[in-house]
Amino acid sequence: MKAARLFAILAALFSVAAGATGPGDFVDPLIGTAHEGQTFPGVGVPFGMTQWTPQTRDGEAKCVSPYYFKDDRIEGFRGTHWWSGSCTQDYGSVTIMPETGPVKTGAVARSSRFRHDREQARPWHYSVTLDDYGIDAEVTGSSRAGYLRFRFPATARAAVVIQPNSHSGEGEIHIDPAAREIYGANPVHRLYAGSGKLAGFSGYFVARFDHPFSSFGTWSGAVVHESSRYERGNTGQPGAFVRFQLPSGGRVGVQVGTSFTSIEEARRNLNTEMPDWDFQRARNASQALWNQALSQIEIRGASPDQQRIFYTALYHALQMPRTFSDVSGTYPGFGGEGKLHTASGFIYYDDFSLWDTFRALHPLLTILDPKRSADMAESLVVKGQQGGWIPVFPGWSSYTSAMIGDHDVAMIVDAYRKGIRGFDVQEAYRLMLQNATKTPPYEQYVDGKGRRALAAYLQYGYIPLEDPVREAFHRQEQVSRTLEYAYDDFVLAQLAKALGHENDYRMLMHRSLNYRNVFDPSVGFVRGRHRDGSWDRPFDPAGKYLYITEGLPWQYTFFVPQDIPGLMALMGGRQAFTRKLDELFAGNYYDHGNEPSHQIAYLYDYAGEAWKTQQHVRSIQLTEYSTGPDGLSGNDDCGQISAWYILSTLGFYPVCPGVPYYEIGSPQFPEAIVHLAGHHDLTIRARGASAVNRYIQSASWDGKPFTKTWLAHADLVQGGALVLQMGPEPNKTWGSQPNDAPPTE
Repeated sequence: MKAARLFAILAALFSVAAGATGPGDFVDPLIGTAHEGQTFPGVGVPFGMTQWTPQTRDGEAKCVSPYYFKDDRIEGFRGTHWWSGSCTQDYGSVTIMPETGPVKTGAVARSSRFRHDREQARPWHYSVTLDDYGIDAEVTGSSRAGYLRFRFPATARAAVVIQPNSHSGEGEIHIDPAAREIYGANPVHRLYAGSGKLAGFSGYFVARFDHPFSSFGTWSGAVVHESSRYERGNTGQPGAFVRFQLPSGGRVGVQVGTSFTSIEEARRNLNTEMPDWDFQRARNASQALWNQALSQIEIRGASPDQQRIFYTALYHALQMPRTFSDVSGTYPGFGGEGKLHTASGFIYYDDFSLWDTFRALHPLLTILDPKRSADMAESLVVKGQQGGWIPVFPGWSSYTSAMIGDHDVAMIVDAYRKGIRGFDVQEAYRLMLQNATKTPPYEQYVDGKGRRALAAYLQYGYIPLEDPVREAFHRQEQVSRTLEYAYDDFVLAQLAKALGHENDYRMLMHRSLNYRNVFDPSVGFVRGRHRDGSWDRPFDPAGKYLYITEGLPWQYTFFVPQDIPGLMALMGGRQAFTRKLDELFAGNYYDHGNEPSHQIAYLYDYAGEAWKTQQHVRSIQLTEYSTGPDGLSGNDDCGQISAWYILSTLGFYPVCPGVPYYEIGSPQFPEAIVHLAGHHDLTIRARGASAVNRYIQSASWDGKPFTKTWLAHADLVQGGALVLQMGPEPNKTWGSQPNDAPPTE
């Protein structure tokens, strides 16, 4: 093991005991917690099943994060399954709140004022003072369990309430005074396809206290039942409360195990991950795991604010998809198939925001954690086996058919082409080819299985405007779907070729050119098209159209990552292509807060004007990310916005996941070291890098002159040193030759 890597790991593991500063100390979980970012200060471990967060807004409503920085009241501490930085919904969660005085059950009634100057947030620990009660509260967590402590003021009548955040009329809760436990279940509901239907499993919890109960009771809705030990949500949400006789200034501890399979597994998870009542041990264990994960990337020469932004982005990128299997390996079957399964030899994951995360988050994990990438790929495969169709956007252990495209293909094939094994690639190919060539029976289709509007795509080579994809949760999005299916077809073709399926390869490569069928050469943009071949009118490339997903024609016209040279030719050649890119940026049509723009700045690399990639990438780094609650320009979308920043500040980005190359941009820090699996180090030295010195003057790879505008993944993961001399003026000849441009296969 190289000395630098050994030092980094040891520093992470012993930072708490030795009093050293680890990279986790730069993380600010409050970045992005203004409404724009939809992040929250989650406490736990990387990719944990459950995170713990202060709750400022009740319930599990769509697009309502548990915590917003501008709120001034805390309603409890939630064991949450919120999709970090998303506009989805929480599910299977439970909220715990300490109180004094008469028991108050409603979220608003029991809430307390708090002040940010009495709030401390770290990935492994959160603490705050609840002003209305004079209670000091803190929480730490593991993957499947949380540990909360509440210090009550002197002479207080101490109580704790627990509420499964279930729909009215659902959920249940039990009190076992002898075991000092409260346990219960919160049924999970689907979102998007099948919205509102039960998902076929629940969020289960077991809460264990370190003090006996002096009294207890339950409630349902507004009705309170003293001394009751069981409540089912027949007339409202159920909940339970317990009271304690404490010495002056006494402290109550509560540990909570969670599971998606059963009360018994929640208790097993609790016993395994919280084996004693040593809060500091639990906190140190979480801190060590975070420091170990974050120290995989060292940045040198960065300012404190730059380190804060960078390591917070890495924290956000290491949260999802979430662990879904118990310590025993048990997990609920996918798609409501009603069985429990056991993951053997891998961790089972769920909640894949694939339309967002195929772009940068999953490619980042192929570099930092190939074993986890393999487990995530296998998780998608077994979902397809259990439900019959591989899902395009799996969440809540259900088919959702949310967003567009079929980007399970991008995630899986990208991992395979980068040499990652440990999943059933033959079964993955069978399932992905089925998605690409068949439409399921109607009742399965409306339940979220298969590609939307595939029949029209196959018939016309594009999805015409007359096919609205009628499910109520979908917009029309015909042009965007056409473009994304063409990309997915290209990526799947690469796997077909690797596995020896030559006929499939040729068929899919032909389909990968379908982007041409929605490009109107008379206007130079992609555009809605009718069944008879005529174009939708009128047309404005800056206009918002139902046939474009979350963007403009200006942005989606450039989503042809599989064939940039072909797109260039449609636009009239390299010069016309770069002029159009220039117009996009000059007209402020680049929108970093949403994913369709994310690869655009890197496209100059293909056209021999790499200096413009460097110019725009650095501008995005400096203007779209900052410290503070409003430090993200849009929803973080399960780490995608953050992953873009991590890779781009290192100096490279994957324009076309599924092709094992990265386009070079403008590294922000004078030196960065990525500690890779296999004990290799990738070092990027950007000599003289600064806000002004953003342009590459010259480059070398392992001491040899380097003019290519791309890096091969195979070279990158073997380790090496990319050395760039940076300057304030562009070197327009570096990377300008056709052979310097990134390959497309």
